[in-house]
Amino acid sequence: MNRRHITQRQLETFATVARLGSFSRAAETLHLTQPAVSIQTKQLSETIGLPLFEQIGRDIRLTAAGEELQATVRALDDEWARFDSAIGALWGMHSGRLRVALVTTAKYFLPRMLGAFCRRYPHIDVQLEITNRAGVVARMRGNEDDLYIMSLPPADMDIVVRPFLDNPLVVVAPLGHAAAGRRCTLDELAGESFLLREPGSGSRAAVDRHLQKLEKSLRVRLTVASNEAIRDLVASDLGLSILSRHSLAADPADDGICILDVEHFPIQQPWSIVHLKGKVLSLPAQAFIGELVQTSQA
Repeated sequence: MNRRHITQRQLETFATVARLGSFSRAAETLHLTQPAVSIQTKQLSETIGLPLFEQIGRDIRLTAAGEELQATVRALDDEWARFDSAIGALWGMHSGRLRVALVTTAKYFLPRMLGAFCRRYPHIDVQLEITNRAGVVARMRGNEDDLYIMSLPPADMDIVVRPFLDNPLVVVAPLGHAAAGRRCTLDELAGESFLLREPGSGSRAAVDRHLQKLEKSLRVRLTVASNEAIRDLVASDLGLSILSRHSLAADPADDGICILDVEHFPIQQPWSIVHLKGKVLSLPAQAFIGELVQTSQA
């Protein structure tokens, strides 16, 4: 294999197809025609001497050679990030790139913090990915980003975890609920229906772990993968819920709900900045960590 025949454009095209799992979507993202994308990947495959993708039904998947190349491209990307960081230091942080992935509930506060960072460093190229916890963990396993913002980091990965902001999980009810305005216990709410986040979400895992510790259980009527939908359902008197305080308005009454004062609540589950232990953090990533810590302590 002659590496000199492999171009940066071919690697970028391959990485985009691998990430999106589609030649057509990669073409749209790269602003190329689908035949151009196919030609780029075919030329790369011919240079390497092995197929990079295999067709299974309507889906395409990486071959063993494709997986090796994807890992190599990501390692090269990290090295370029290190180089960008070094050049950024020489220029005084006037250039560089920052990639951040966060779980959906973090979207209620993280963009404001990110906005302050962007105003401070207007020439930093910031890429933000918002997805569920499973999606964030998958991106972390693939080393797709610099930093990850979540409340329940995976326990089976070699990572660095830095808590930076409280994330109280509170019991919410429709306005006028019988328990509003007074202290109550979970046993008093035993007959209530609860609407909770889907299994696998960070907040649901924290709730399940907390209830197990208390040796309590709830009557779960519905699981919903959207904080906004849960708020609306609670306001419609369909049941109670346990949500991150960050997902509620400054005055929850604006959304037609209230926070109940329940014994053993709120659950304290801090937000954390997470990155792979072996990750070479770029200067923008280091600066953003500092920005988050400083802002959260203000």
